[in-house]
Amino acid sequence: MDKRVGERIRAFREKQNLSLADLAERTGLDQAFLTAVETEDRYPSLGPLLKVARALGLRLGTFLDDQVSRDPLIVRQGERTREMAMRVDGSLNASHLYSSLGRGKTDRHMEPFFIDMTPEAESDKKLSSHEGEEFIVVVSGQVQLVFGRETNILGPGDSIYFNSVVPHNVSALGAPASIYAVLYFPE
Repeated sequence: MDKRVGERIRAFREKQNLSLADLAERTGLDQAFLTAVETEDRYPSLGPLLKVARALGLRLGTFLDDQVSRDPLIVRQGERTREMAMRVDGSLNASHLYSSLGRGKTDRHMEPFFIDMTPEAESDKKLSSHEGEEFIVVVSGQVQLVFGRETNILGPGDSIYFNSVVPHNVSALGAPASIYAVLYFPE
């Protein structure tokens, strides 16, 4: 996660005159965790980040936007920038590196990403859930999707579309992998 994301969360929270305790109550997240996100470069997964966005009445992409584009938004492959890195608690290595493909389109209802993933230890794989839907296309490597009690292995060219309220985990299997992912969060 870029440090700017934590700074933006704090700015939006303060703009709404909310304390960290207020935000913790609204999100159900621990206040110490929220402090770490805002000030100590803690890298939350999308689930907690979505809870923060919802509690502040914002889209998830608001934390990434710093410019407004016109329609249509075109992101050339060579112009992609990594916006966020999701890390396993305590790890120095990012397991998921996110490049936003919708950055700057302020009226969007979906969050499109290109994600580079490195394998994680089985003990580090945590299930998460959030409102909405996800659509994933594997570009390279093998990807494991744990969806509830079901596990699926996907290879290049495979896709999967699922309801993200079901606890799930998407991870690289055995070697680095890359995916395109589109997340939809209902209003």
